[in-house]
Amino acid sequence: MGRIPRIVILGAGYGGIVTAIRLQKDLNYNEADVTLVNKHDYHYITTHLHMPAAGTDKPENARVEISKLIDEYKIDFVKSTVTELKLNEQKVVLEDSTLSYDYLIIGLGGEPETFGVPGLLQNALNIRSINSVRLIREHIEYQFAKYKREPHRTDYLTFIVGGAGFTGIEFVGELADRVPKLCKEFDVNPELVKIYNIEAAPTALPGFDPQLVEYAIQVLEEKGVTFKLATAIKECTPEGVVLATGEEIRSATVIWTGGIRGNHMLEEAGLETIRGRVVVDDYLRTPEYDNVFVLGDCSMVMSPEGRPYPPTAQIATQQGELCSYNLVASIRNAPLKKFSFHNRGVVASLGRRQAIGLVGNHKLTGRKAAWMKKMIDLRYLYMIGGIPLVVKKGKL
Repeated sequence: MGRIPRIVILGAGYGGIVTAIRLQKDLNYNEADVTLVNKHDYHYITTHLHMPAAGTDKPENARVEISKLIDEYKIDFVKSTVTELKLNEQKVVLEDSTLSYDYLIIGLGGEPETFGVPGLLQNALNIRSINSVRLIREHIEYQFAKYKREPHRTDYLTFIVGGAGFTGIEFVGELADRVPKLCKEFDVNPELVKIYNIEAAPTALPGFDPQLVEYAIQVLEEKGVTFKLATAIKECTPEGVVLATGEEIRSATVIWTGGIRGNHMLEEAGLETIRGRVVVDDYLRTPEYDNVFVLGDCSMVMSPEGRPYPPTAQIATQQGELCSYNLVASIRNAPLKKFSFHNRGVVASLGRRQAIGLVGNHKLTGRKAAWMKKMIDLRYLYMIGGIPLVVKKGKL
C-alpha cells in the first residue's frame, strides 16, 4: 500500500477517547498514524459535572489526564483548538498548525441550544466543561457573600435553572443539598434561598417513565426546589428571567441546561446538519464523505422508529467502540459493522443517596438507583482506564 493511513480524531469526549483507546489496542504497529486533538490535556466526565458545579464535589474528580489513557508510542496527542474543517482537501486547520488525514473522526462536542431565547447566551451560565463548572461554583458562593453586604438583595439568593432534562434535574438535586451548608457558612436564613427549575415541556425529564418523574419531583420539592413546568423562558436579562406567562423572576444566577446543538464548524464545513448535528449513515459516516465519521453531540442517530436518539454519554461510548472497529476494518479492507444502540439503562441522580433509574423493565428509586449510578460511573472508568483509574477515581 505504501504510505501509512493517517487517522485524525477531533475531540477527547466520550466518543473520541473511546475510539482512540480502542484503536491503540486493535491496530498493529505501523498500521496507521493516529492523532488525537483536544483543546485541554484532560478528558472530563460530563455526567459528573453537575456535582462540582453545585460545589458538592471537586472539579478534579471529574477529569482524567489524557496522558494516563493513551499510549504515546501509538497515538500522537496534540493539544490545540480546531478552527476549520477543510473536508474537500482532507485537512483540519488548528489554531497553530494544519493536519492532513485519510480518515477523520469528528467528536467536537456540542454547544448550548438557546432556541432563540434573547439574552440566554449573554446572561446565563452553562454546565459544559471543567472551567464552566468552576465558574458556577465560585459564582454561587459569591452570591451568598454579596447578600451579607446587601441584605435587601434577595435576588442574590434566587437560583434559576432553565431546563428540566437530566442535567437540570441532577444539578438542582446537588444545589439543594449544598444550600444548607452555604447558609450555615454565611449565616443566611435558609428560608430566603429559592431554587426554581423552569421547563417549557409539560413534564420534567421529557420521555422518561412518568412514575419515576413523579418520584423525582416529589424528592426535589421536599428539598426546596420549585418547579415551573409547561412554562417557557421568554427572555433572560441581567436581572433574571421573563417567562412566557409575563411573570418576571429576579435572580443573579441563571443556569441554562435546556439543550445542546452540534458544533457550528460542521455546518461551516458544508455538511448537511439539523441543529448542528449530522444525520450519520449506518456506519457513523457523513452522507457526503465515507472517510469522515461523526460521534457524540455532533451526530444524529435514528432509532428503528425513525426518531433521533438523545445524545448521551452511553450512545457516544458505543459509537466510539464501533467507530474504532470500522476504522480498523476500512484499513484492512474488511466489511464494516452497522451501528446498533443497546440501551443499558438510564439513571438520573437527585442529590445525595437519591436517584431514579430504568434498567430494562426495572424501575429503581432512592439508594438502589444511586448505587446503580455509581456502578455505571465505575464501569466507564474501567472501560477507559482499567483497574488503576477505578481505584483512583472510584469515589465517584
